[in-house]
Amino acid sequence: MQVENGIFVQEEVEEKLREECGVLGVYDLEGGDVASTVYYGLLALQHRGQESCGIAVSDTAGPKRKVLSSKDMGLVNEAFTPEKLEKLKGDIGVGHVRYSTAGASTRENAQPLVLNYVKGTLALAHNGNLVNAPQLRRELEYTGAIFQTTIDSEVIAYHIARERLVSASVEEAVGRAMNKLKGAYSLVIMSPRKLIGARDPYGFRPLCIGRRENVWILASESCALDTVGAEFVRDVLPGEIVTISPEGGLVSDLSHALPREREARCVFEYIYFARPDSYLDGMSVYDSRLLAGKFLAMDSPVDADLVVGVPESGNCAALGYSLQSGIPYGTAFVKNAYVGRTFIKPKQKTRESSVQVKLNPIREAVEGKRIIMIDDSIVRGTTSDRIVHMLREAGAKEVHMRVSSPPFLWPCYFGTDVPARDQLLAYNRSVEEIRQVIGSDSLAYLREERLRQIVKNLGICKGCFTGKYPMDPPEEDIRGDFES
Repeated sequence: MQVENGIFVQEEVEEKLREECGVLGVYDLEGGDVASTVYYGLLALQHRGQESCGIAVSDTAGPKRKVLSSKDMGLVNEAFTPEKLEKLKGDIGVGHVRYSTAGASTRENAQPLVLNYVKGTLALAHNGNLVNAPQLRRELEYTGAIFQTTIDSEVIAYHIARERLVSASVEEAVGRAMNKLKGAYSLVIMSPRKLIGARDPYGFRPLCIGRRENVWILASESCALDTVGAEFVRDVLPGEIVTISPEGGLVSDLSHALPREREARCVFEYIYFARPDSYLDGMSVYDSRLLAGKFLAMDSPVDADLVVGVPESGNCAALGYSLQSGIPYGTAFVKNAYVGRTFIKPKQKTRESSVQVKLNPIREAVEGKRIIMIDDSIVRGTTSDRIVHMLREAGAKEVHMRVSSPPFLWPCYFGTDVPARDQLLAYNRSVEEIRQVIGSDSLAYLREERLRQIVKNLGICKGCFTGKYPMDPPEEDIRGDFES
C-alpha cells in the first residue's frame, strides 16, 4: 500500500515483464544547453521505466564542481516542468528513467547519481543488474563508504571514483572499474569535460551513439535519436568504452571486449522491451517480432478466422503470424492508454480487474469467430486467463493462444524482473497443463531454437528459458536489494 497525495493506493501484481531503465547522455560541443534534448530523449525511452526519472547537467566552461540536477518519482512529463528545465543550464548532461524490479521505489533511488569527490564530479546513469553487487558494496563499506541508496548503480559510481584517484583519465577509471563488475550494465557517465558510454562485455543491455551536427548523444535505443533529430552513428559494442570530448571527438576502447561467440544480449529486448521502431545491434526490433510471429505460424498452425495481438507488445508478432498464415489480421482490443502501473484496486464485488481496466474486447471484431491471440510471454498466467475469458465473454467461438517466446522456467539476474521459479506458470507444468490453466482451446510457444533466428544469429542470453546463464548467477537471490 502506498500513499499518494494523501490517498491510499494499492498496486496489483503485474503480469507483464518489466525492464529496469533507460539511459541518455548529450554533449553539445558548441556549448549550447542540452536539458531539453535530454528531456525529449527520455520521453522516447519512457517505456523502459515509469517509476522515476532524472536529469543532471553541467557547464563545461563553468565551475568544475557545479552539477545541476533534478529527479523525481513519476513520468518524465510529470516530473519536469518548463520552469525546472529552464534552470538546468549546461552543455553536457545525462538522463535516466527507472523501473525497479523489486525493493524500494523511492526518490533516493532515482538516477542519475551525482558524486562530488577529490577529482571533481561524476554523474552516472545505469541500466542493468550486477550479480556481485553485495561483495563490491561490502568492500566499499569496510573502507568507510557511506551509501545513500540501495541500488547497485551507486556501487558502480563509487568504484569509478575510487579508480579515478589512481588513473590518468576518467575513461581509464571506468575501464579499471569494469574489471571488477560482473553482470549487466550499460552506463552513461558525465565528468566535468567528457561524456562516456560503457557497455558490459556480454552486451546484455543496448546502448547506441547518435549525432546532430556538433551534438553527440548516447541512448539506450535508437528511437530516442530519432525523437531529437539526431543521426544514428552506430551501436556501442559489447565491452566497449566510448569517450566524447572536444579534443578527441569520439574515442573508442575495446580492451574489454569478448569473442563474439560469448556475447549475450538479452533476447527480450527484441521480443518485448525495446520500441518496435528501434534498431539494436543492427537488427530491427520490428523485424524480429515479425519473424517471431512468422515462425509461430510455421511451427504451430491452427485453423482460425482472425489473428489478433495483445496490445501493444503482441501486435507485431500477430501481424507476422497473419502474413505467414494468410489468416486476416485484426484488432480485438481497445487499450486504455491513460492507466499506469498503479491505480486504486477495484473491489472484488464489482468483478473488475486490472486487465479489464486496461483492455476491453471489441465484440463486433470477435463474435462468432475462431481467434488466434498472440502475446509476447506468459509469466504468472494471471493476465492470460483473464484475456482468454474476456474474448469468450465477447462471443469468440474459439481462442487459440500463441506466445512469441519460449516458456519462462528460470529467474533473471541481469535486469529483467522474471520472478522466482515457483511464481512462474510454466515451472513444473506441461504446455497442456498451462493451456488448461489459462482456458484457451490450444496453446503453443515459440521454439527455443528460433530465438537466434529472430535476431539473425546475434549472440543472446536465453537463461530465463534454459537455466544456462552466460556467467554464474549469484549464490543468493539479491535482486530485491540491489537493483538499478
